[in-house]
Amino acid sequence: MATFDAHADTYEASVQSSISFAGRELEFFTMRKVDTLVELMSRRLGDPSELTVLDVGCGTGVTDALLSPRVGALHGIDPAGEAVAQAQSRGIDARYCAASALQLPYQPASFDVAVAVCVLHHVDPPQRFDVMAELRRVVRPGGLVVLFEHNPLNPATRVAVSRCEFDVGVKLLTQGTTKRLLVSAGLDVIEARGIIYSTSQAAWASRFDRAMGAIPLGAQYYVVGRRPAEQFS
Repeated sequence: MATFDAHADTYEASVQSSISFAGRELEFFTMRKVDTLVELMSRRLGDPSELTVLDVGCGTGVTDALLSPRVGALHGIDPAGEAVAQAQSRGIDARYCAASALQLPYQPASFDVAVAVCVLHHVDPPQRFDVMAELRRVVRPGGLVVLFEHNPLNPATRVAVSRCEFDVGVKLLTQGTTKRLLVSAGLDVIEARGIIYSTSQAAWASRFDRAMGAIPLGAQYYVVGRRPAEQFS
């Protein structure tokens, strides 16, 4: 897996520079994903404030700073120790660990939800199944694995990725590819939708996103896998 130690000090500035043409700050796009995740958890599992969540590829804690107050317990893991140190320095109410997603340092069925936000395209293709298998292992039966990814079908997304220094050479995953990875790891795909069809902050924008979600042209998308209930003989 790619690590971001070399980019820990410049991560947020690099992302902001790559999306500057959109006229919005990084927090705008991060909040859209957090809002989507919280709504999804509420709908599928119940009160998010009662859930334990693992953020895989947490980086410097950009997502966690917004997510932590809205869930019961939050853990973050990333292979980049420098990035994890920065996340810890933010004072976020989360427990952090520097380790690889190929061997997560948690017991089986430790979490209600495992989420990876725009991480998978940085994982070498031969290792993606192993990462999915680990995510499945650490969520409880009935728990969720939620993957957010950049949408290669969106022209603005391709521009942003091409301008980002740590995305050089990456190949973005289609929604179909991401679904197949979840299925290959033994997860049931229960939901997949596009997000961020508009950069407006008006109240109608979130309603517009929900209405457009089935059309795979949003700037990003998410796919949800559910770990099946264990079968006992």
